[in-house]
Amino acid sequence: MPFKYAIALTGGIATGKSTVASLLALNGMRVIDADTISHQILDDSKEWVADTFGEEYINSKKVDRAKLGTLVFSNAEAKKKLEDYLHPKIRQEIAKQSEKQDKFNFPYLIDIPLFFENNSYDIEDSVVVYTPADIQLERFMKRNGYSLDESQKRIASQMPIDEKKAKATWVIDNSKDLKHLQEEVEAFVQKIKEKYL
Repeated sequence: MPFKYAIALTGGIATGKSTVASLLALNGMRVIDADTISHQILDDSKEWVADTFGEEYINSKKVDRAKLGTLVFSNAEAKKKLEDYLHPKIRQEIAKQSEKQDKFNFPYLIDIPLFFENNSYDIEDSVVVYTPADIQLERFMKRNGYSLDESQKRIASQMPIDEKKAKATWVIDNSKDLKHLQEEVEAFVQKIKEKYL
């Protein structure tokens, strides 16, 4: 049975989840990264991508994720097709890695961007990396260089960040600077240690 000691680490696009995952690892927490797994599986599935969406989505033997992203965020049918193919494979790999982590009998994090949206992981506890929606939009545009319209479309494809915050067991606030974020991460790690040690 996977996920016995798992805590889902989630948030929204550009709320700083990857930064938090790195800081958690620096604080001695183990993290399984669903994004890394999905990128690997997507690249391993390049023939399927070429057959399904066209050769133009393959770039020097790798899947052109930016181009494919633009397609799936503007085409619900293409998005569903991609997710139906990828998600079971991603879930299987995460479950496999989770079973290994459970052997340590101590909590670890699984970085799952769409944890609440897909509801396909039997994980009780979750921590949300929270950034107010206006800051989230600003950071996303700055980081990715997308237009306001494209940025809003991508953010709208996920559950609103305030809804995720309300559902979470714990919240890590990332509305200020990096020093504040580090303090938030350290406080969270302390809570986990107190609960389980």
